[in-house]
Amino acid sequence: MGTAQGLYEGVALGNEGNVGLITYMRTDSTNVAEVAQVEARQFIGKEYGPNFLPPMPPVYKTRTKGAQEAHEAIRPTSVLRTPASIQQYLERDQARLYELIWKRFVASQMAPAIFDTMSVDIAAEPADGRNGQRSAASQEPTYLFRASGSAVRFQGFLAVYEEARDEDAAQDEEGGKMLPPLTDGEPLDLLKLLPEQHFTQPPPRYTEATLVKALEENGIGRPSTYAPIISTIQTRGYVERIDRRLHPTQIGFTVSDLVVQHFPDQIDLGFTAQMETKLDEVASGERGWVPVLREFYDPFAAAVAHAEKTMAHVGQGDEPTGDLCEKCGSPLVVKFGRYGKFIACSNYPTCRNTKSFAVKTGARCPRCGGDLLERKTRRNRIFYGCANYPTCDFSVWNRPLVTPCPKCGGLLTVQGKQSVAKCTQCEEEVELEKLEQLEAARPVAETPHA
Repeated sequence: MGTAQGLYEGVALGNEGNVGLITYMRTDSTNVAEVAQVEARQFIGKEYGPNFLPPMPPVYKTRTKGAQEAHEAIRPTSVLRTPASIQQYLERDQARLYELIWKRFVASQMAPAIFDTMSVDIAAEPADGRNGQRSAASQEPTYLFRASGSAVRFQGFLAVYEEARDEDAAQDEEGGKMLPPLTDGEPLDLLKLLPEQHFTQPPPRYTEATLVKALEENGIGRPSTYAPIISTIQTRGYVERIDRRLHPTQIGFTVSDLVVQHFPDQIDLGFTAQMETKLDEVASGERGWVPVLREFYDPFAAAVAHAEKTMAHVGQGDEPTGDLCEKCGSPLVVKFGRYGKFIACSNYPTCRNTKSFAVKTGARCPRCGGDLLERKTRRNRIFYGCANYPTCDFSVWNRPLVTPCPKCGGLLTVQGKQSVAKCTQCEEEVELEKLEQLEAARPVAETPHA
């Protein structure tokens, strides 16, 4: 939201001076000004051709009931300012965010894409061992394989922007895969046969993106509050971000259990959505604010009073680290404070020695051999750095693995959807399943006798 605010307030574009690049961004409106649609249609017709223009400018409806539509949809102030033309004036995050907004807006004004749904039956006949042809005397059956998917007939808006599929979406659903152009009776070479078996999976952990989508679908919050919500639950230690997913912590489970027990009405999804609607009605003058507040506060105050009397005090137990304090020799323990975990002396308050908490990954720094630790940036983004910092400043964004690269022995890090690991030295890519097999086959070193 801070980056978007900068684009909205304006960026210096050389001789043009300070220019606001996007419209007001704290809105969930889908309305677009007529002058912006006309400009977009002229640009699309010139750059991509008339076939990419729908007969009439599209009109979209908001998916959220009670959406705040006082402003326009989030869009570039001028579609003629392409991302490439102003990239030199923008910081990295500004350029990426502007490109996303620009592409989504232009794509929203283009003609839809057209797909052909395909189902291909592939016959595989047994062949003899001499020339690969089917033997006339062979009585073996013909095997039939089926592939389903789709093929693009007309690109439409996909020429500009294609929304990424959620990594948890089923890849084998009907029409879910893109197939190459095929003709009836075309001979095919068997390159690889992949038998796949799928089992029912539990719902995946939320990512930041899917959590925002869930909030939007349930009518909770507004565009201006999504970022603070995600920031708050991480800053207070209710969840931690591991491999792009939000995993609840022990304190998160504890707080959730207590709140569910003592404030069941207030944390109900319907309650929050109804409160948003009532506040919108107060803003439009349909309701008085005093009755709305009284309707909320009276039962809430009673619930708070009851919780103060009956809620049990639940503390986070200290975890021993196995190390001793450098100042007094007492055991060091892991404590949980307002800003997350930290290490402190168990002899507190006599000894006030504290240090930051670092999670060891088990991997070694490829430069100096030190431990690679899990660390966080000021914006709470996880990265992995050498324990010997600042003497050694090696760091990576992707999670490092203990298993070395099978090709050069370098450091492997998990890539993308966590199915492939890549070496930071030789850039060799290895499937994680294969790594597990290599690790299982590795002989265990025996401890020599004294």
